[in-house]
Amino acid sequence: MLAQEIIRIKRDGQTLARSHIDAFVRGLVDGSWSEGQAAALAMAMYLKGMSRTETVDLTQAMTHSGRVMDWRAAHLHGPLLDKHSTGGVGDKVSLMLAPIVAACGGVVPMISGRGLGHTGGTLDKLASIPGYNTAPDVATLHRALQSAGCAIIGQTAELAPADRRLYGIRDVTATVESVPLITASILSKKLAAGLQGLVMDVKVGNGAFADSLAMATTLAESLVQVANSAGLPTRAWLTDMNQVLGSACGNALEVQEAVNFLTDQWREPRLLEVTRTLSAELLVMGGLAADDAQALQQVDAALDSGRALEQFARMVTALGGPADFCQRPGHYLPQAPVQLPVLAPHDGFVAAVATRDIGLAVVELGGGRRQASDTIDTRVGFSQFAQLGQAVQAGELLAVVHAADANAAERACRTLPGFLQITPQAPVGSPVLIRRLLA
Repeated sequence: MLAQEIIRIKRDGQTLARSHIDAFVRGLVDGSWSEGQAAALAMAMYLKGMSRTETVDLTQAMTHSGRVMDWRAAHLHGPLLDKHSTGGVGDKVSLMLAPIVAACGGVVPMISGRGLGHTGGTLDKLASIPGYNTAPDVATLHRALQSAGCAIIGQTAELAPADRRLYGIRDVTATVESVPLITASILSKKLAAGLQGLVMDVKVGNGAFADSLAMATTLAESLVQVANSAGLPTRAWLTDMNQVLGSACGNALEVQEAVNFLTDQWREPRLLEVTRTLSAELLVMGGLAADDAQALQQVDAALDSGRALEQFARMVTALGGPADFCQRPGHYLPQAPVQLPVLAPHDGFVAAVATRDIGLAVVELGGGRRQASDTIDTRVGFSQFAQLGQAVQAGELLAVVHAADANAAERACRTLPGFLQITPQAPVGSPVLIRRLLA
């Protein structure tokens, strides 16, 4: 069928058949659909919406537009499990979750992305580790999974190529915020990874893509329902993103915090709660624990025994990083030459945090991208962030700025206090775990 006829069907609010969607996805891959035609259909999908069946069909078609991973040759011993976050500020959960699940008997081939906009990307964090290869060949990937039980890498050119082209089109045509298209984009890559279980961390709040509970719930329900319909057992948690997750944001700083977490030097309570819960969810899904209580005990044992740290160290080494990285992270991680404290202007309690603005401030320091081609300075960001509800006195530390030069550091010191509201009364606390969605 002609591309313009398929566009007309969706433009008029009708339902696309699987054959229409297959033709569209083939056209994305082989170039027979022009940029204009693909953009027109994306806009029609955005404006007219897509049924659950259409979304499942698009997800499956994009999954099979390239290579679907077959792990039999790797001789892996454990269920293939993964977690995906919709993105936030300071969200380094993947760095701890993957080795925790591996230490408990799972196998985690985690395909992650780079940051764009105010949210950080897991691959950019790992790029701060000297030698770490986020694009290994298949043999290296297999060896990493065999030795460490986990490997956090980037999307290959062979994996869901239709999604790569469609996302590029959506990014420049104001059609990114379509729940069906977001669902198909995320899940096509996860299905192509050959997983047996997936947990979704859907962020909600002023630092998240979904800033309202209603929007986050709609997205989470779509992801869970479509994934399960496509044959991938999936659950989701809605988690709070109204403040920085953990105490640091910025690539190398977050890796340092992850190592501190795994070595039990410092585990910020909210970060610990999210990490424990999502890890335990995967253990139950993978049949590695009988119930939530047993799964949480296994997670705690993996952390307290040092086995999770060992799996992380093995992953770093297997993917080209230093063998002693976890013993000497400060020796290897790049450090910003200028570090300045941000001090509380008066007594009170941290009552609100403009989380998205803080993420954008990291970008302004050079730690994120304004466009995909930008180079990132992995050294910069913020550490020792004050938490919501924390009591502070005038002159006490709110955060530490890590910058490439004095001018950038001073600008950040001037602007950052405006992103933290300090009031005489303590705010009402809110949970970091908001809602669980099952199949």
